[in-house]
Amino acid sequence: MKVLKLILPLINLLPESIIRLLGRIITGFLLSKYAELEIHGKEILAEREDKPTIYISNHLSNIDGVVLNSLLKNNLAAFMAGVKLEKNPFTRFFLKSINHIPITPGSPDKSAVKSALKHLGSGGSIVIFPEGTRSRTGSLIKVKKGFILLVKLAKVPVVPIALEGTEIVLPINDNDMGSEKLRKAGVMVKIGEPFTLPGKNEHPGAEDWEEICAAYSMKKIAAMLEPKYRGVYGN
Repeated sequence: MKVLKLILPLINLLPESIIRLLGRIITGFLLSKYAELEIHGKEILAEREDKPTIYISNHLSNIDGVVLNSLLKNNLAAFMAGVKLEKNPFTRFFLKSINHIPITPGSPDKSAVKSALKHLGSGGSIVIFPEGTRSRTGSLIKVKKGFILLVKLAKVPVVPIALEGTEIVLPINDNDMGSEKLRKAGVMVKIGEPFTLPGKNEHPGAEDWEEICAAYSMKKIAAMLEPKYRGVYGN
């Protein structure tokens, strides 16, 4: 990691085609060395190939995107990624090596939504971390309901994915993201069945239907997680 920290600023200047090749090599090596993957529900991903899908996942670590990108390589996946990730050499390298759509968190980013809809319309899929940031508690935190707008407009199935153990492989370092250190650990990935949002008629009189839909979606993830990971969606 120390070597990568020194050379990544230079690597990020290379043509995108080379960065993508290097990205596959480096991330594949890191996963094989540090993450002992156990995956449940691979058949769901296989069934969703060539079918527009929105994948939602809990978010524990910067390694989450690497894990999911490796699993979704046949699903034409593009990640919704906060623009701030471009500022760090590590996350910038990863973003350049995958399909992603930059989004400004906390704002109605119409351009990002439009790009996501276009990608879905061409047969691709979208990956979203609805919590909007990595959990500092190691369990689910309150969802940011903005992703529901895309789900409503896209009118495609949503597939929940539950991650466990990535917070051990690459623990969060809020003081210096570039100094985060990899550790060897087991990682559990569970892929759930596709679902659609509940209709407004199912919750007559509800003041915030989008909030209900967001919580409904997160509970799909929580149901697959061990209790200690369920956080605010534990009940």
